[in-house]
Amino acid sequence: MADLGPEERELFESKASPLYEETALAGALKEDDPRIAEGGELYDALNLLVSLNLLVHDHENAIYVPVDPTTVQSHVIGPMSQQGAELLEESSEWARAFGGLTQAWRRSPTAVRGPITEFHTRAIQTFINGAVADAEDELLTAQPQTGRELPSAGLKAAADRDKAAIERGVRMRSLYQHSARRHSPTRDYVAEVSAAGAEVRTLDEFFNRMIVVDRRLAVIPGPSGTEVGIAVQEPALVAYLVDVFERAWERARPFTNTERTMMNDIAREQRAMTIRMLIEGHSDPVSAKRLGVSARTFAGYVADLKAEYDAETRFQLGYTMGQLGVSGREQD
Repeated sequence: MADLGPEERELFESKASPLYEETALAGALKEDDPRIAEGGELYDALNLLVSLNLLVHDHENAIYVPVDPTTVQSHVIGPMSQQGAELLEESSEWARAFGGLTQAWRRSPTAVRGPITEFHTRAIQTFINGAVADAEDELLTAQPQTGRELPSAGLKAAADRDKAAIERGVRMRSLYQHSARRHSPTRDYVAEVSAAGAEVRTLDEFFNRMIVVDRRLAVIPGPSGTEVGIAVQEPALVAYLVDVFERAWERARPFTNTERTMMNDIAREQRAMTIRMLIEGHSDPVSAKRLGVSARTFAGYVADLKAEYDAETRFQLGYTMGQLGVSGREQD
């Protein structure tokens, strides 16, 4: 983010703030609005709002969408406050300028309606980054392996963000599926945050993505998938999600533990879950997702079971396991 001073604040107050308020009330700003085209009267105001992450460009829908200013404000005001006494006055002016945006956000169709907030596409990560940056005590994260194929740069940025929180004294615990142990970028990420003080464990069963900040805010996927994020601030709901996390955490195994005995236990747990998926009649894509592996890897698990029980087809495999009383729950 570029240095901000009186000139930028004047632009912010005179043109950028009204543009943000207009966008918040409408829910979005069309990218073909002639006022924000290069040379247009609001071109500089748009660039300032985008640079501050107050507006996020949704390329797919050709619009700019507003972001909650309270998640951005600290990243503008905090560094200024740290620069010394000469910036205190400017910092307070920016705080006042941001204060006027909060009311606009609350009137926005995309803003909080009670304890639930909905975010779309790129605004999700912007909100998460802001929430993690504001964490004071604890971060709980659950990351299913399916869909975790982020670019290395994305995982590196996540590692830097999470290490910064840990260095501030924030405790961090993360859950992955067992399959994450075979994903090299994830192993690198875990090594970095573990060295900083985070605790990471893995579990055999499928769970959904979740981030809980200071046990006051939870971020979960929307019903349509990863393109929608739901921020939950209702204390009872957050407490319920924390309880779900804690129960899973107790059953999980430390990521950094690679002793042969534990790795054998993990292999048995994945084998047992494969059997349960077969017995329950799930399709290969659904079963693979539950185990956090590719469909090809899951087919390999099934082939191993066929060889183990001397079966040529899945029907024969199911019949043989049924005759032998194999359920996939013997380790429970």
